[in-house]
Amino acid sequence: MLEVNNIDLYYGASQALKNVSLQAQMGQVCCLLGRNGVGKTSTLRAISGQQAISSGSIVWEGRAIESLSIADRARHGIAYVPQGREIFSQLTVQENLQTGFASLPRGERRIDSEIYDLFPVLRDMLKRRGGDLSGGQQQQLAIARALVTKPRLLILDEPTEGIQPSIIKDIEAVISLLRDRGEMAILLVEQYFDFARALADSYLVMDRGEVILSGAGENMIEEQVRGHMTV
Repeated sequence: MLEVNNIDLYYGASQALKNVSLQAQMGQVCCLLGRNGVGKTSTLRAISGQQAISSGSIVWEGRAIESLSIADRARHGIAYVPQGREIFSQLTVQENLQTGFASLPRGERRIDSEIYDLFPVLRDMLKRRGGDLSGGQQQQLAIARALVTKPRLLILDEPTEGIQPSIIKDIEAVISLLRDRGEMAILLVEQYFDFARALADSYLVMDRGEVILSGAGENMIEEQVRGHMTV
């Protein structure tokens, strides 16, 4: 389980996160919602190690990890799919997937066939450059690359952004499948309310760097949440 306890985060003199706490359980999807610029991505960056916190704690599988490097967190089973996908446009699909090997022991550096079962389009595009893929295909590649690392915590930052509806449904099905296996905790930042509601076992809403609403996904009140997701 992931436990984020009362973290604060600053960019210079500007405070981005104020006393943020959340939990992501194994076999569940925790959705983090809110308008742009309220601290959602900063929370993910703090958990993945890309940004240091100034106070509080981040505990993964019973171990405090806030002092660990990005690489060490990856070796402890944390995978982050950033907003904008950040695939390598000049590398082939296969080479992009192989970049996920960095956090794995040498004996485990292989692409399991299940990756292609989850994302069949990638099997047919292994030799194509990442930059030649559509936005939806690049998003599938970014998630697949994270799954190559065999994560126990999968962090996704707005995976539906700029994606056509048919691929959104495919990604929703993959996330649901991974969740239902019970071997992975999933933390999802999302702006698309219907996608979040369909997947959320728990949810939190942020505003101005703070968590202002939280609860079980089944108790999510659409009007209340949407009021904090629109400008």
